[in-house]
Formats: sequence, structure tokens, C-alpha cells
Amino acid sequence: MLASWYDEQGSAADVLHVGELPDPRPGPGEVRVRVTASGVNPGDTKKRLGRLGSSMLYPRVIPHSDAAGVVDAVGEGVDKRRAGERVWVYGAQSYRPFGTAAQYTVVSDRQAVPLPDHLSDDLGASLGIPGITAHRAVFADGPVDGKFVLVHGVLGGVGSLAARLARWAGATVLATVRHNADLDHVDRAVVSHAVALEQEDPAAAIRAYVPQGVDRIIEVALSDNADLDNTVAANNAVIAAYATRSGRPQLPFWPMLFNNVTLRLLGSDDFPAQAVRQAVRDLTAAAAVGALTIDVGDRYPLEDIAKAHDRVDTASRGRVLLTVPQ
Repeated sequence: MLASWYDEQGSAADVLHVGELPDPRPGPGEVRVRVTASGVNPGDTKKRLGRLGSSMLYPRVIPHSDAAGVVDAVGEGVDKRRAGERVWVYGAQSYRPFGTAAQYTVVSDRQAVPLPDHLSDDLGASLGIPGITAHRAVFADGPVDGKFVLVHGVLGGVGSLAARLARWAGATVLATVRHNADLDHVDRAVVSHAVALEQEDPAAAIRAYVPQGVDRIIEVALSDNADLDNTVAANNAVIAAYATRSGRPQLPFWPMLFNNVTLRLLGSDDFPAQAVRQAVRDLTAAAAVGALTIDVGDRYPLEDIAKAHDRVDTASRGRVLLTVPQ
């Protein structure tokens, strides 16, 4: 099969190879998926670079955890009728060496999720890490029906899906973007009120719309937004953070304490299994009724994977995908 891999950590141009590798075979309880589209996430580039203290856990890594494709072989114990089924894939390179940047990937049966025929491969390849992270951020602390949910970085991969999931579940969604010019890209059918962080007093603008404060905050930059978050949080609000720019963020501890704020930290590789199963069901159901859409920012052929990784590292708006030749 044609695949991309790296044998050491480093820059994309230096360590990513593209060539032929042996076709994988599914073991018991596994399926093999013929990949049509592979989703590139920031976590993929961080692993390759060795950021956040990550090391080479395997001698060779085929990157990427997310994909869309077709089941073409099944292992022992798997329903043979799954062969030929369109699927979306999550977690392919989570605690495994070989992900989806290849013509074939092998995952457990449950990690190949039926993709309704009317949904695109682009959407399917975009649901995995960002979708499951977004679902956990929105729903880990209970239903959001009737609540006010603030989503930071609403134009990003996780933020855009979190906003759509919260709206689908009955919440009123507020959102932030970095720059005033970004406001034109916010989906007003999903977001009731959007604020640019570069404006003079974004917290006051949020409080003016929701004087009582917001109930949930989906946070992409905890180190930057901690003070703002506490200012706009209602008493007993939850801040669900999946990223930060500083590894040791400073928090307004006493104001948060007296505001009874709950801080939830989200590490996507280790969510509870039951939470992941619920996320998979909800993501598929929401996508099926048109509640989830994605913005494809850039698309690259597999042989240009280094360019795709570099594009992700520039924090580009929209999803970055690889198309895999058949």
C-alpha cells in the first residue's frame, strides 16, 4: 500500500516519508478500512515534533487518527456483512503505531463507525478527535438544553463542532474569535452572539448579552482567557479546557473559588469508554440530520503530507484533509 510514515521525530519535511509498505491485515475483532480521506489534527503534528514531552513510542509511526473510507476486510469475530460499508474512523493512532495516512488502516470494529450514505467523506474524516473532544467539552457535565454556552475559538476544528453540538442540544451559543475580521465567518444560524477578543472589553460585551453569566465555557486557550472566563461565568459554571498556550497557566484562584467555578481538563486519548461511545452515537445522529457541518480549509494529496502538516501548524482556519489515492 501507499503510505506516509516517520521513524524519528522532527520537522515535516525532514522526517515524513511517502512510499510502499505492506498491506495490513485485520486481527480478531478488527476491520481493515480502505481510506479515502485522512484528517490532520494539531495533535498529529505535535506527536511528530515531540512537543508536550511526547516521544517515539514505536519504531515507526503512520500518523493521523481520523479518516473516512470503506471496510474492505474483517477479522475473526466481526460480522462479515461489514465488508463494503462506508465508515468514519476515530482513534486509529491512539496507542497504536499505524494511523490513517495510508491506503489502508486497521482498527477495532467499534472504531469504524457507519457513515450514512448522504454524508460526505470530508465530514466523516473530520469527526474523530475534534468531534469527540467537542462532545466531551459540551456534555461531560450534563445536558445543555436551555443553558448559555460560550465557545472560544469557534472557527477552529473543535470549537466549530462544539458550537453546533451545543445548538443541536438546545443551548444558546455565544462565541469568540481572535479578530474583528473573523466575525464575518461565524455561522449566525448557530451562534447567537459573537465577540472578537481584540476589541476593547470582550467580557463586557458578553455580559451585556448574558447579564447573569454563561453556564458552560469551551476553552481553547486557558492561559489567555482565565480572567475573562471568570468574569463572564455564572455561579457554578464549568470551564471545559482542551488546550492552553502556556503550559502553566495562571488562574484567578480566589475569584474562581467564590464563583464556584468547576475546571474540567480534557485529554482526548483517555476519555471514558462510555463517553466515547455516546459521543460517536451523537455525532453520527447530529451529522445525519444536518446539524454538523465542517469547513474544509485545505486539501492535499497524500504525497504532500508534509505541506499538510505545515499548514496545520500555522493554525489555519478550516479542516486540513489528505486525499488518499485508490
